[in-house]
Amino acid sequence: MLTAAEVAELADVVREWIADDPDPVTAAELEALLDAQDWDELESRFTGLLQFGTAGLRGALAGGPARMNRAVVIRAAKGLVDFLREAVGTGRAPRLVIGFDARHNSEVFARDTAAVATAAGLETFLLPRPLPTPVLAFAVRHLEADGGVMVTASHNPPQDNGYKVYLGGEVVEEAGRGVQIVPPFDSQIARKIAAVRAVADVPRAESGWTELGEEILEEYLTGVSGLSDGGSRDLRIVLTPLHGVGGGVVVDALRRVGFTDVHVVPEQAEPDPEFPTVAFPNPEEPGAIDLAVGLAREVGADLVIANDPDADRCALAVHDPRLGDWRMLHGDELGALLGAEVARRVTATGAPSSAVLASSIVSSRLLGRIAAAAGLEHRQTLTGFKWIARVPGIAFGYEEAIGYCVAPELVRDKDGVSAAVVAAQLASRLKTEGRTLVDALDDLARRHGLYLTDQLSARFTDLAQIGATMARVLGSPPTTLLGSPVVEAVDLTLGTDEERLGLPPTEGLRLVAEDGTRVIVRPSGTEPKVKSYLEVVQPLDPDASDDDVTTARAAARSRLEALKDELRGVLGL
Repeated sequence: MLTAAEVAELADVVREWIADDPDPVTAAELEALLDAQDWDELESRFTGLLQFGTAGLRGALAGGPARMNRAVVIRAAKGLVDFLREAVGTGRAPRLVIGFDARHNSEVFARDTAAVATAAGLETFLLPRPLPTPVLAFAVRHLEADGGVMVTASHNPPQDNGYKVYLGGEVVEEAGRGVQIVPPFDSQIARKIAAVRAVADVPRAESGWTELGEEILEEYLTGVSGLSDGGSRDLRIVLTPLHGVGGGVVVDALRRVGFTDVHVVPEQAEPDPEFPTVAFPNPEEPGAIDLAVGLAREVGADLVIANDPDADRCALAVHDPRLGDWRMLHGDELGALLGAEVARRVTATGAPSSAVLASSIVSSRLLGRIAAAAGLEHRQTLTGFKWIARVPGIAFGYEEAIGYCVAPELVRDKDGVSAAVVAAQLASRLKTEGRTLVDALDDLARRHGLYLTDQLSARFTDLAQIGATMARVLGSPPTTLLGSPVVEAVDLTLGTDEERLGLPPTEGLRLVAEDGTRVIVRPSGTEPKVKSYLEVVQPLDPDASDDDVTTARAAARSRLEALKDELRGVLGL
């Protein structure tokens, strides 16, 4: 409860913000809250500026400094522009490319950014229309830009929007060009943003930036079509873009490599910022691909491909004969399939053995086994594609949250378009052999052991509970997992470099049991959660029958469920 003095101070701050707000809609919204004396809501909106970090900005669309709106975006654009000018120096004008999806206000925020950058003397490019995030990531490298901005909230709910920042050109080393920012760039940009006192003081041009034509998309799709393996295309595909911007681009990409039997879910085909047919626009969420699976059954499809709204993620659903029904592939399952496919492609072309397969520390260890079998290096990174894409020599990278980089020479970020193409080619080649993606997963299990993963999350309303939970887990970690003694217990903020797998310190705990069971507990970087990443390994004979694999998979699933029960106690759930 605010005191009378605190209410008066807050009201003054709100009125000052309203006077500086360039958007009459959010200004009127704040005026209404003042009139209603909704001090709790106003306090939540005026408790600091929306935090700028390695994920840029992301938050709910509304008025006030702690929300996503034009005033916040213009400040962010000014801070980014000032950072780029300082980083590039006086020899030339920095180059910035800006993209946007079809969410509420995405184009408005993109044009505000272009206006700020142009007024500051930057060579500024704006993508021609709402397009997938990977097109922007491609454009940063293709245009040799020093920076890039993608206005998107990815798979967040409809009330959110976001502001992703990429660096390139002379600002970062080659491995970081076209990749999202990492420390210390985030804090450097944040300081520049904090120095912006008023929107009214930020010059904005009315014109002068270059609006790119469809040629930038054409260049990207030409690059994707270069992934064609020239194989059979006897595959019926159902595609859902989940009301996002990927539909037309993915269909075109598939068509260019020969896939013409593609059925787009009609209710989800066109961009719609309200995402009316799904509770949450993330292919991983329960129910999100129900319409796609229904259409697959209706048309007799071989494969379901689902993208998130900005098409940087890709998910697959397959008909699993072991279940007699369709199921979504886990992110780690698709990561293993795509990793094995890239490894096959690398070795078949005689590419150097220095090629690296990379994955985040919380992703399955199976990719490491696949890399070793192919004579390739495997690298683990901190969570987030900003780390994966920076791995020197990367040929393939993935994270379990359905993010895949199958063509790092094209896009140094997760790319749901090129991943869809490579996945479809793999499914098509297997079909010509009378086999499926499920059969390919079984083959990997026979060769490397059956690796099965899952997650358990604890969500909190009181953010202090996140720190308390992590402190309790770190202070008294389990000594056994599923009855197997823990042989590694590494506080990832401490430990030796070797114990941390060569990674820099990060908040979290890694536990590995004698039987290979692994648990990683860490606070989420984007949500008020403590996440646990679980993995069990079920030994399997190389000559195991299909029935044996099915039995092993069921046993592994039972062990995962038992492990979840153990972790619930550890997390206090």
